Amino acid sequence: MTVIPLSEGRHPALTPRTHEVFLEDLELGADIGFHDFEVGIPQRLLATVHVRLDMAHWPEADTREASWNYDFIRTGIRALMDGRRFNLQETLAQEIFDMIAGKPGVIGLTVSLRKPDVYPDARAVGVLLSSD
Repeated sequence: MTVIPLSEGRHPALTPRTHEVFLEDLELGADIGFHDFEVGIPQRLLATVHVRLDMAHWPEADTREASWNYDFIRTGIRALMDGRRFNLQETLAQEIFDMIAGKPGVIGLTVSLRKPDVYPDARAVGVLLSSD
């Protein structure tokens, strides 16, 4: 019996055209906001990042060395925020975007930030930056 690799014999329309890694709803305690009642009081902030990669940076082997390191996103976001306060979600989102956009292989990027505890009648308020 001959084993055919999954990629062989597959219809060309079923070839992946997007290669993406993501970190969803990273929960952060952020000193963020410009209202007097927000300053100095950490608020819950959720960060989601979707990173589209070129094929040269998509893993060809099932190894740690071939992978795109999610820790870079998580620890990078935490490092950007360490000991800082932000007035605007827009400012923090732009800094996260710039940090990841400079990484080799990144061809598309979406960063969203949400404050889930602002209004009792809304799930969240936030911002989204996208290269699309």
